[in-house]
Amino acid sequence: MISDIGDRLRRLRLDPALAFHADVEALSTRFAQLRRLARQARQNPGADVATAAAEAATAAATRDAESVTSNGVTKPVEDTLTALIEGHRRELRVHCYRLLGSYDEAEDLTQEAFLRAWRARETLEGVDNPRAWLYKIATNVCLDFLRKHNRRPTVYEPVPGMDSGGGPPPPQLPWLQPFPDDQLPETPVPHAEPDEQAVASETLELVFLTAIQQLPPRQRAAVILRDVAGWPAQDTADLLGSSLASANSAVQRGRSALREALPGRREDWSASEPSAEDLALLQRYMEAAARTDIDAMVELVREDAVLTMPPNPFWFVSRDALFAFVRPNLDPASPMFAGRWRHLPVHANGQLAVAGYLQRPGTSVYRAQLIDVLRVEKGKIAEITTFEPHLFAAFGLPMTL
Repeated sequence: MISDIGDRLRRLRLDPALAFHADVEALSTRFAQLRRLARQARQNPGADVATAAAEAATAAATRDAESVTSNGVTKPVEDTLTALIEGHRRELRVHCYRLLGSYDEAEDLTQEAFLRAWRARETLEGVDNPRAWLYKIATNVCLDFLRKHNRRPTVYEPVPGMDSGGGPPPPQLPWLQPFPDDQLPETPVPHAEPDEQAVASETLELVFLTAIQQLPPRQRAAVILRDVAGWPAQDTADLLGSSLASANSAVQRGRSALREALPGRREDWSASEPSAEDLALLQRYMEAAARTDIDAMVELVREDAVLTMPPNPFWFVSRDALFAFVRPNLDPASPMFAGRWRHLPVHANGQLAVAGYLQRPGTSVYRAQLIDVLRVEKGKIAEITTFEPHLFAAFGLPMTL
């Protein structure tokens, strides 16, 4: 696969622009496959990546052979599709992210959806609603992925030798990743009628994503299409290839399940800018961490705070348990002291968030360590979701300071 990508890169044609676009779209799927294989190798060092790469290359070559001809598609149709894809790229990537909960997979499957659209471009001339056509392709790509992987959230298991607190374990989604706010669509997605909305369309909050991931895939898609993407009932049914009654039933069941899963049975999920108080709280959080002022950090966190660290198995459901875990790593007098911290504010999932850089003892460079996404309730931090640093580039962040 790698040698094939190299050959294709060397053969890229910058002119005409349409040929360049088609070649790059074809390459994007190969790179998406490489990203999946790289993640498999990182998560499962014993996996036979070489065999998987060969099988993926064979499958891709077969698909390419089937789509070599232009099928008589005219240049205006291809130009229209190119403009359609570029106009809806961000919107569809967010749609895939809501369905999947993973930034990496949303990126991969959005590219796969666009490649499917490119292969089916000869049908575009007869399409009345091109946006719905793209949404249907992207939704089906994600549903195919979810059927293949058949994954549902579980709950965290006790970690031997670790006190996670006395509360019930939170949902566990090892695939959950943050989403950069600067990659959101520049204009809002059309809303459904207000009285038909269980949630507002702007939200990407992690607690909402965690709740909606607990719905079966088609039910999840129905709720997202209806209440988040803003599709009317009949259009949602048509997009899912189901009857109106079946689609409406899926939406109603999904709404009911969401109301039970969301904290405090919250139903108002309209997005809003962080308040001045929230931003001040974030600043105090970063300053306290830089000073290793643990007592000041404790004062910023609720007693019933929750900390999770996907994909890692560690979890805490009280402030005492949380700081019993992190205090030795923050205390310069502790033999477990990890080093000095610097944090930069970032924008993730419409929530307060920071990127953490760690300067380990005996070194002079602060290196990317984590992204903390924070949920605030009543002026204090109620939940911290800590992510690994491999998405720093997606957030436009350097790996070192």
